[in-house]
Amino acid sequence: MSTLNPKVDQYIAKSAEFARPILTHIRDVVHAAAPAIIEEIKWGFPFFTQDGGIVCAMRGFKAHCGLFFWKGALVVPDGQEEGMGQFGKLTSVEQLPSKRVLTDYVKKALQLNEAGVPAPYVAARRAKAGAAKSGATTKARPTKSDDVPPALLAAIGKNKTALATWKGFAPSHRREYAEWVADAKRDETKGKRIAQAVEWIAEGRQRNWKYQK
Repeated sequence: MSTLNPKVDQYIAKSAEFARPILTHIRDVVHAAAPAIIEEIKWGFPFFTQDGGIVCAMRGFKAHCGLFFWKGALVVPDGQEEGMGQFGKLTSVEQLPSKRVLTDYVKKALQLNEAGVPAPYVAARRAKAGAAKSGATTKARPTKSDDVPPALLAAIGKNKTALATWKGFAPSHRREYAEWVADAKRDETKGKRIAQAVEWIAEGRQRNWKYQK
């Protein structure tokens, strides 16, 4: 049976007027698709989890909303790059896929969690670590949004200066920040690293700027 978190009620109530129906709709669809889902507030916005695994999250901004599935392209293969998540900058419920399609996405995310399939950015990090151990070399590749922790992207998106710098960063510079945040074991540590990352990025600094001459 679904349980609604009062903190999520408060989050929606405090969101912009245009955002409330969008956030409420997403919430309703997620609960209908997964009755055992748990609502949590992580990094300041609502996450939906089950058995400890993150399924998806939603966030209201000043002029748009975002919905992202933690497993990224494994759930939504044709997701949009603009905004936070896979559905672009949402300003109305009509911009979302149908209830049936959203329900399928939620169920797909649950299946991936149950199967222990890692998020794309986690898989990429593990592959890189494995290559390093074996002494293999790989060509530099662009850092796509699915390779970056969604919470980091969301935080960067709230800071215009950081966002502009981030877009101009080389793939390797983005990857350094993404891996630093992803490697955090605790939510508290992850939150601190995200805040620090946004500050440094806004200043135009690379992740390891302290060690550069």
